[in-house]
Amino acid sequence: MAKAIAKTGVVTALGMMSGTSLDGVDAAVVDTDGIRIHNFGASGYRAYSEAERTCLRAALGHWGGAEAEAAAEVVDDAHAELLSGFSDYDVAGFHGQTLAHAPRQQGTYQVGDGATLAAKTGRPVVWDFRSDDVAMGGEGAPLAPFFHFACAKFLNLKKPVCFLNLGGVGNLTYVDPRFDSPEDAGALLAFDTGPANAPVNDLMQARLGLNMDADGRLAQSGTVETGALELFLAESYFSRLPPKSLDRNDFSEMINLVGELSDADAAATLTAMCAAGVAQGMQHCPESPSSVLVTGGGRHNPVLMQMLEVSLDCPVQKVEELGLDGDMLEAQAFAYLAVRVARGLATSAPGTTGVSACVGGGVVSVPTDSK
Repeated sequence: MAKAIAKTGVVTALGMMSGTSLDGVDAAVVDTDGIRIHNFGASGYRAYSEAERTCLRAALGHWGGAEAEAAAEVVDDAHAELLSGFSDYDVAGFHGQTLAHAPRQQGTYQVGDGATLAAKTGRPVVWDFRSDDVAMGGEGAPLAPFFHFACAKFLNLKKPVCFLNLGGVGNLTYVDPRFDSPEDAGALLAFDTGPANAPVNDLMQARLGLNMDADGRLAQSGTVETGALELFLAESYFSRLPPKSLDRNDFSEMINLVGELSDADAAATLTAMCAAGVAQGMQHCPESPSSVLVTGGGRHNPVLMQMLEVSLDCPVQKVEELGLDGDMLEAQAFAYLAVRVARGLATSAPGTTGVSACVGGGVVSVPTDSK
């Protein structure tokens, strides 16, 4: 019989993340009390099929309707299938799939039903992490910074550091571990740096029928078109002060900027745009960080990593160099955040999303037989 999550002590949480790269679902276990990370546990991955990716792509930008309903079914089924391979956890954190994100307009929209997953698994599920933040004036993203702060403490870091996640969109978290708590003013600054893998993935899909530029091989053979890069950096987003966030398709016109280029030159230029957005964003850091720790799929692209190393003024490292798992960091984040939500702790702050005050967003769905 299912039991509700304990109110104190260390619990085992399972986090799940389906990102804007549309590659699949990650799941990872974290032992935490919602403040400190005590241990990292098992992880798993369930790839989306090509048919499922096509369904999800068709729903991007929709705020409801038949396309969104079809995408929601794909998301629920994929997560339930992945969850079935785990048994040793107390609570799950379910991010869902973002279809649209416009916090200053319609809001933010993720499909996937946490209550359905709770009923199927017999475990409490925390979901809908972003809505409360947006309702209080926040961007609703990025949400991993509180977890990044806990990671810096777990690693016993003593100097400011940046976590750079390169998924479909790039986002940066500046962490100052000299503070005691992520809620402290100055402990965190976070924002989306710009598009990351999404434009390159879309280019590869449209021109070559491939899901990605594996290992940056196509970009490696191309030349960056500096004129297109300059037009990209002239976008008003880069002059906005953080916190700030993006929808996956906010820079869809990037494809037009490289429309006349060869496949290789287009891939090289889009990759350079990702690196340039990060370099622009680094200017907002209160202090020069001791290093930039890269997570997400983009760290597997040696061309992108080399561009970052050349353009940034501090060491650039994959998070694996410090013992973390860059493929699972976001799933781990939602495991950690699930415990914080269940215990009434904040999950975002003015420095991470621009929310008016620290807020702990999320819905806790408990199976009906829980006691």
